[in-house]
Amino acid sequence: MKRTALLTLLVGIVAVGLGALTAGPEPVTARTQPWWIGFLVLTPLGLAMLVWRGFWWAAMACVMYGTVGLALDLATTIQILTKDQETGPSFLNNLISGCLNFLLILFGGRSFLEVTQAPTPQEPRPPNPPSPS
Repeated sequence: MKRTALLTLLVGIVAVGLGALTAGPEPVTARTQPWWIGFLVLTPLGLAMLVWRGFWWAAMACVMYGTVGLALDLATTIQILTKDQETGPSFLNNLISGCLNFLLILFGGRSFLEVTQAPTPQEPRPPNPPSPS
């Protein structure tokens, strides 16, 4: 499994998530803040711990998380572009997050497929000689 690539991408997603929580066009309300902290910060940290420990299925969990994150980034980007609001920092944050999520899907899927491949079969054994009786 390509641990360093997955760990680097997950740390980048945590950094972007923390940036999104602290600086955004509208403040994060107290009602939605725990959910966003869980999704943007705690989930990638948990996945990073699982990847670091070497669980082979953690790569597929990264793919699932990246898919949901990329869908949210695309929806948010479309909303930013269609509304008449300032598009600077929020658009850039979503663009970076979307790229990181796409790369997480790419590297996570590749890591998962490489881990689950069976080793190539060895040469077949020669047949047993006939018994002396």
